[in-house]
Amino acid sequence: MNRPVPPVWRSILYVPGNVPKFIDKAHERGADCVLVDLEDSVTLAEKPRAREMLPETMKKVARGGADVAVRINRPLRLAIPDIEAAVRPGLSALFITKTEGVQHLKLLDEAVSELERERGMPAGSVGFGAMIEHPRAMAHIDDIAAHAPRLISMMLGGEDFALETGSIPSDESLELPKRLVAFAAQAHDVAMIGILGTVADYSDPAAYKKSAVRARRFGFSGGTCVHPGLVQALNEAFTPEPAEVAHARKLIAADEKAAAQGRGSFTVDGKMIDIPVIDRARRLLARHDAIERRFRKA
Repeated sequence: MNRPVPPVWRSILYVPGNVPKFIDKAHERGADCVLVDLEDSVTLAEKPRAREMLPETMKKVARGGADVAVRINRPLRLAIPDIEAAVRPGLSALFITKTEGVQHLKLLDEAVSELERERGMPAGSVGFGAMIEHPRAMAHIDDIAAHAPRLISMMLGGEDFALETGSIPSDESLELPKRLVAFAAQAHDVAMIGILGTVADYSDPAAYKKSAVRARRFGFSGGTCVHPGLVQALNEAFTPEPAEVAHARKLIAADEKAAAQGRGSFTVDGKMIDIPVIDRARRLLARHDAIERRFRKA
């Protein structure tokens, strides 16, 4: 199964697809990905206009070097015209709302594949971000992570999930389902997007960053925000700190020295170091290097 290369998205900024004043400024916000929303932030009456605007919208939000993604609607009658409008050169991903199973994504994959061919795009270049928003989808998250076409990321749609479970969206109520989705994604090398809490409250950037840092400790790779003032908090939270990078390099150097002496474990700063610790250091450095490459490209 071919999937696009996993993206380096520390920050994903939602932008309503029908509000020019937000669209025109989005490229200045420093987000790794701008997610043009055709779903909840756009009324039913405004959706046709948002689709008509989309080709120009995508060009505008990409001016600062951000990847461009589009959040589409469900049901299918709305999703198909969204896809027709969105799939064009410059699109990195579609965020699939209310994902409930592999067959759902396979159906949309057929439409996207046809459009890629018709529009001269590389086959399979558009990724899917699966948004888990209903409790019945939880039974299928591992299957989605393992077998869904085009899958590059997964996330829990916290507000919708809380609605469908009759709960109040909070750090406490959303942590368990988010971590379950994360386990499924991580088991199959799929990026897990989100913070361990609700994304609706943007009034406290420091608290937002704290929640994002905590999510990174649980293996999440990036987060979303609805307010541009939170982009920097996400970028900082999901970027390895210089001290972490320096320590990882120190561990790798010590491991190479120990290997030359025929030793598989050793001590650094009074702590026992063995294979899992070294592998973790290598992954952190790989993440750091991927972010650095993105900066150079931008």
